[in-house]
Amino acid sequence: MNQPTVESLFGANAGIIWKTLNQNGPSNLSRLVKSTSLSRKEVFGALGRLGRENEIFVEQKGRAMVFSLRDEEARLVVHERLLLNRD
Repeated sequence: MNQPTVESLFGANAGIIWKTLNQNGPSNLSRLVKSTSLSRKEVFGALGRLGRENEIFVEQKGRAMVFSLRDEEARLVVHERLLLNRD
């Protein structure tokens, strides 16, 4: 039987978090857990993967950490969408 690797699980979860941040904007941990239905551990693993790839920005707001996509990441998606919508 083929079991998924840790890297593939973290990668898949990172994609879920990335899409959520791209659609909803900056979010704290609780909102990411709620909006993705991933566990806290899965969200932390995904955030670690995105952080390692330098794709997210982390900001401390009071007691909460707020995660967002780096500006260049978000711009790439907007640019890709504009290209795809051209006829």
